[in-house]
Amino acid sequence: MEYFNAFWVGGLICALVQILMEKTKLLPGRIMVLLVCTGAVLGFLGWYEPFKEYAGAGATVPLLGFGNVLFEGVKEAVEEEGALGLFSGGFKAGAVGTSAALIFGYLASLVFKPKMKR
Repeated sequence: MEYFNAFWVGGLICALVQILMEKTKLLPGRIMVLLVCTGAVLGFLGWYEPFKEYAGAGATVPLLGFGNVLFEGVKEAVEEEGALGLFSGGFKAGAVGTSAALIFGYLASLVFKPKMKR
């Protein structure tokens, strides 16, 4: 059942974002920022944790999950370091995922030899 919930919740998030892209004039970058900020706000309100428990990877893999990771990192850093944690917490929490995306993206570019558009 965990796989099913992850599949339909993640699919629903993607479908809603696709509808948002088709029906509004928002640019993809702004929609991505909206998703990250929404994940952080849901984490702040305490709603993201039950959502994550129910949906599993369907909630943590999309950009909503990244926003929540950033929020949790900042929250922990502020508790440990005070106000300075506002600036360092998000970087520490998101470093592994961001590094993995960059490394795997680079490796994929070596394997598939991408070409620039003209």
